[in-house]
Amino acid sequence: QVQLVESGGGSVQAGGSLRISCAVSGRTFSNYFMGWFRQAPGKERAFVAAISRSGDNTYYADSVKGRFTISRDNAKNTMYLQMNSLKPEDSAVYYCAGKLWEAPEYYNKDWYKSWGQGTQVTVSS
Repeated sequence: QVQLVESGGGSVQAGGSLRISCAVSGRTFSNYFMGWFRQAPGKERAFVAAISRSGDNTYYADSVKGRFTISRDNAKNTMYLQMNSLKPEDSAVYYCAGKLWEAPEYYNKDWYKSWGQGTQVTVSS
């Protein structure tokens, strides 16, 4: 069974940067299509970014495009989300998610079968 563990969350002022990580174990990481989602209090879990198994293809929500960068290191079994120019509305619990092989609807949380426990990101104005 695959395990996903997020780290690197914290508090930052608006305009600042954070990098969060997702360490994967228990299965071959390179077989997994990966994504980041976030959930603010009282809101649905929402798509942030996704990355193909090789890392060649990346996808972003419009709200983060140009500010966030998703990447992965298959040798280290780790995925990253570099977040720049953070805004208060980016505050949420960030979750990494994995789907074996492919995720045609990469923006749809229901496609992902494996989830981490989440890491809190708080952006103050």
